[in-house]
Amino acid sequence: MAPSAVQDVDLTASAVQRKTSISTAPDDSPKALDASQLITTLTSNPRGVPTEQEANAGLETVCTDHMITATWTLGKGWAAPELKPYGPLSLLPTASCLHYATECFEGLKVYRGYDGKLRIFRPDRNAQRFRMSAARISLPVFEPEEVVKLMIALLSVDGPKWLPKDKPGSYLYIRPTLIGTDGQLGVQAPKAAMMYIMVTFMPRLDTPEGGLRLHTSPEDMVRAWVGGFGYAKVGANYGPSLMATHDARQRGFHQILWLYGPNGECTEAGASNFFVVWKRKDGKKELITAPLDDKLILDGVTRRSCLEIVREKLAGELEVTERKYSIDEVLEADAEGRILEAFAAGTAYFVCAISQIHHRGQDVNVPMGPEGAPGEITNKVKTWLGDIMYGRTQHEWGVVIPEKE
Repeated sequence: MAPSAVQDVDLTASAVQRKTSISTAPDDSPKALDASQLITTLTSNPRGVPTEQEANAGLETVCTDHMITATWTLGKGWAAPELKPYGPLSLLPTASCLHYATECFEGLKVYRGYDGKLRIFRPDRNAQRFRMSAARISLPVFEPEEVVKLMIALLSVDGPKWLPKDKPGSYLYIRPTLIGTDGQLGVQAPKAAMMYIMVTFMPRLDTPEGGLRLHTSPEDMVRAWVGGFGYAKVGANYGPSLMATHDARQRGFHQILWLYGPNGECTEAGASNFFVVWKRKDGKKELITAPLDDKLILDGVTRRSCLEIVREKLAGELEVTERKYSIDEVLEADAEGRILEAFAAGTAYFVCAISQIHHRGQDVNVPMGPEGAPGEITNKVKTWLGDIMYGRTQHEWGVVIPEKE
């Protein structure tokens, strides 16, 4: 019996040894993006903070002292992200993003509140959309909450200096970006990529004198199409729209009202979502905007917030509708005196009243408030959301940034 017992012990020990060997072997699986691995290198040459006027006067966008970068490669996954001095990126001329539009980005703002705190607005929504956009163009994905953590880390460092507490009501713009950096030419999913996050100045666009004036899109142009990628925030959505926008501005308009299809469906105002407040033929007051179900337009964070806060605060007073509607419906409502207000909503323009829509020689002059101020509904929505952003109203949408003094 003894030999048998010894043999059993030896086998058990061997099994333990094999198990230990397996558990301590290097993990070669691709690494996920991990904000807890952030490596920080602070600048030794900090720059002075310009005034808002100085920052927006030049040809180059002014950025804060630091940025975050994180690289990815096929097989290895994400390397440890870095917070480092803001500066140029190094790319091969054959980089995928320069040839095949493997590039996506996000845009949100950080606000210095009237209570002295720094906040970002619903960053989880931006991070989730960022991941969706990346997947749409075969770039590497990540857990959205890790991007939120990286944004907060960057803002904790640069926020106190660039948005000082003695300037409540000010903001900066945050631009997370993901690009394919694979240096091999060929139409294929990138094998290397880089995420970077920067913080910049951005001029105020939500108060154009007399309201926003829109010109409908040319008959031979569309911004996006069903089955395409209009719902993703990719650079390829924007470049082809610049020609029409330039022509509209030459004619004295601010942006294009993009129409789609043979019926001229109203989709977006420039790069912002488009809303109309009107009286329906049955007399009910309605807020209407294009739907998301056909993936033609962007699921804007400001758009979503406008709809949610109107449904909460104006239930029973204003019906909210997401459906397809045409420019002919807008013209008809104008002819019948049923248009009450219109506005654009997005990160850049925030909530911006629209005063005019020009379509094929016809002008729709949208009612405004006294002395060109936003109309009643537009002003309410703008105030409600702005109060959350700037800390006048405490709300879960306003995420407070811990600051490193």
